[in-house]
Amino acid sequence: MSSFEQEAADRIEKNGKNEELLTSVGEFLRTSIASNYSYNFSWLGRPIIQYPQDMVAMQELIWEVKPDLIIEAGIAHGGSLILSASMIALLDICDAIESEVNLEPKHSRRKVLGVDIDIRKHNFEAIKAHPMASWIQMIEGSSTSPEIIEQVQQLANGYKRVLVCLDSNHTHEHVLAELEAFAPLTTVGSYCVVFDSVVEDLPKEMFPDRPWGPGDNPKTAVWEYLKTHKEFEIDKSIQNKLLLTVAPDGYLKRVG
Repeated sequence: MSSFEQEAADRIEKNGKNEELLTSVGEFLRTSIASNYSYNFSWLGRPIIQYPQDMVAMQELIWEVKPDLIIEAGIAHGGSLILSASMIALLDICDAIESEVNLEPKHSRRKVLGVDIDIRKHNFEAIKAHPMASWIQMIEGSSTSPEIIEQVQQLANGYKRVLVCLDSNHTHEHVLAELEAFAPLTTVGSYCVVFDSVVEDLPKEMFPDRPWGPGDNPKTAVWEYLKTHKEFEIDKSIQNKLLLTVAPDGYLKRVG
């Protein structure tokens, strides 16, 4: 680790214990979520519905892990799929430069696999028309149905580095079922990222028309899952770095 990296690591650890800073971040999270702040951003032209800090974190993780498969539960407008596809496209470009070989973008082995119970026609068509489309495969169906789980598991066979993102239905039951199904596909050293765990830290009245809320959300599912899955641990350094994140306790690193 360089001196610059060590300074950053020390600063990140310190910031994660800075109560004044954490309080101000919590206040901004509550007010910005209530204002639909995350709906203001896009990635290469597609709405992404994420906080910029989490987008940067995903870029860092993909560069670090260098996955050849990224599995995403939850598609919406497709911005996250495009982000992941653009990053693995960059990995392909870097590999081609280092190996001094010609790159054929439409024939990459690297893939992003998106699963959603309802892929809206206009979103599907926009994703398929995007320049990143050749890196993307989509499956429509419930991410917790046995048929879809089996299909994803079969598609994941043969990939050496797999990264998983869960961002669909945010109830405890649903996320726990997704973790049981897809977290085992995460390879050692890679991550299973569980989004919207921040729901646990927000007032119940912020979710009047949703089936999730405090006590029933992705974070409670993560806590339950980790009780019996010691091969994963929460990478606190990521949330301490970001501070502003919708995935506190959601960056799970596979360590065994």
